[in-house]
Amino acid sequence: MEHHRLEWALAACARILRPVVRLALAMGVKHPHLEKLLRDLLIEEAQRSWRSQGVPMPNLSQLSVTTGLNRKAVTAKVRATADPLPHTELSAAAKTFTLWLQMLTQDDSFRRLPITTAGNAVPSFETVARMSSRGNVHHRTILDELVRLNMVSEGEGVVELTSDGFVPVEDLQSMLAFLGDNGRDHLLAAVSNTLGEEPRMLERAVYARGLTLRECEQIQHMVRERWAVLHHELAQEMTRAVDHAPAGARGRIRVGIYTYYEDEGAPVPPRPTEREPKP
Repeated sequence: MEHHRLEWALAACARILRPVVRLALAMGVKHPHLEKLLRDLLIEEAQRSWRSQGVPMPNLSQLSVTTGLNRKAVTAKVRATADPLPHTELSAAAKTFTLWLQMLTQDDSFRRLPITTAGNAVPSFETVARMSSRGNVHHRTILDELVRLNMVSEGEGVVELTSDGFVPVEDLQSMLAFLGDNGRDHLLAAVSNTLGEEPRMLERAVYARGLTLRECEQIQHMVRERWAVLHHELAQEMTRAVDHAPAGARGRIRVGIYTYYEDEGAPVPPRPTEREPKP
């Protein structure tokens, strides 16, 4: 039974890691980079596992047995892995963008806002930015970031929302950060459910095969429309919950949705082959 458990777990890991490896190769990441990353993550997760069992400072032998790494490799890991990506949930630009989208559900004319106003009769971008960032980030800084990401346009003292979702396609670092955060929490929910942890997390998907790519796109369009409505409801509820939470509350939640489709019959490009040099 133990052999089957390992075999099944490795097969699941292979399915999960395949798109990760695809991303890594596309970004120029090589085997030594991935090997070091995996080694560091094994040690960090082993430390977390021992702490959850009441061992605040696991020793080298415990970490070595848990990970299968030798003591030298464990000793070389002396501090946490540095993370060069921003944390998406902390972005003032993302918070401002989300609040602005919420306003559109009340009045579509809010798609265009004056950057500043003398009074409070008309909402301005400045007031939206101040509310979303709690006054911690200047509205000009937030506006410049949204313009850089090509999500809003600016002209003659007015800004206009030009995107219906905070997807910073113009910024590779931000896109990788969203990929990491969203993918991590999606998989954490699935892993938690698989390991039988409580409470059970919501994790559902619908699958179909044998349809055209045009039909796939139509289904994705329907999902986008439904998600837009749910997104606004979730943003309002989360904002209310944060505003009424007691001081020191540490809970966090991420709710997401995805679609993926492809043509399984599309030809696969030939792999490059090594050629022997001619004598």
